[in-house]
Amino acid sequence: MEMTDCTKASLLLIYTGGTIGMKQDPSDMTLKPFNFGQILEEVPELSKFAYRIDSFSFDPIIDSSDIEPESWKELATLIYEKYDEYDGFIVLHGTDTMSYSASALSFMLEGLTKPVIFTGSQLPIGVPRTDGKENLISAVEIAAAKDADGHARVPEVCICFDNMLMRGNRTTKVNADNFRAFRSENLPPLAEAGIYIRYNDGLIRKPADWDRKPVLHLDLDTRVSILKIHPGITPQVVENILCGKETRAVIIETYGSGNAPSRPWFIELIGKAVRMGKILVNVTQCLAGSVNMDIYANGKTLKKAGVASGYDSTTESALAKLFHLMGKTQDNGKVTEMLDADLCGEISK
Repeated sequence: MEMTDCTKASLLLIYTGGTIGMKQDPSDMTLKPFNFGQILEEVPELSKFAYRIDSFSFDPIIDSSDIEPESWKELATLIYEKYDEYDGFIVLHGTDTMSYSASALSFMLEGLTKPVIFTGSQLPIGVPRTDGKENLISAVEIAAAKDADGHARVPEVCICFDNMLMRGNRTTKVNADNFRAFRSENLPPLAEAGIYIRYNDGLIRKPADWDRKPVLHLDLDTRVSILKIHPGITPQVVENILCGKETRAVIIETYGSGNAPSRPWFIELIGKAVRMGKILVNVTQCLAGSVNMDIYANGKTLKKAGVASGYDSTTESALAKLFHLMGKTQDNGKVTEMLDADLCGEISK
């Protein structure tokens, strides 16, 4: 382990909502949020780091099921405005939509030179067996870590959960009642916390210019639908989603390496949507692996019709990427072209 001096690190702890910030009220035994200004009282282990840790709570706090793009804008703007004051940022967030939020911020904060680490818990921080303390302590230590040159060790948007640090836009929540709630099947962890924190430096993305403040992107176009292919799917459902008047883009969750039905009505509806100018992106329903529309005839048919490959992107990341790219231009053809680029480590090419 490479030892560096982080004792003077300053961190901003941002509480958006979620289980980690709950305590049991002794009067009625219900879970209620506590004042995060008193975080050192709840997690006294943090004081041993000798970091300066400031806190900020959303008001009102947001259940992660209610997270919307406006929440991402508020969060990204806060980090941008406070960027010069802190060495790193820890975002405490509910687990249900954490992968969506981490994916979104990876596109909204372009050219990061400091860590933005999302974490949370499956059990409230006041419960004896909580996973919240360990997740938070690891996130804080990683957010403060610097390399031998004094640069942030992990200048990315990440999720830190159950001893794993994962690139945020590669994650998916896979378990509702286990401490290992997230997986990143198509990219190994950026770091693993054991006796020591071991960093996978070869995978960590570094900025082109360490002295440049990130570019903040707040223009998001959310006119995206998701079509999950399944046996027995009807033409009416497919047409409603692919050709909906208010839909600008559709993520098609296909089988395996990018396969979908070869029935004439399905192919005709794909063609109709393409002729309407819709942006169609193919991602796999599988947790691991990549779309390759050159392997099977069904996949080749989709590619020939004008469906773009999402490669090994998660659905959460594909959604955030479309929101971001569509916010940059009204030219759907240009968006389809830009989808092919790896913007912030969200796909492998």
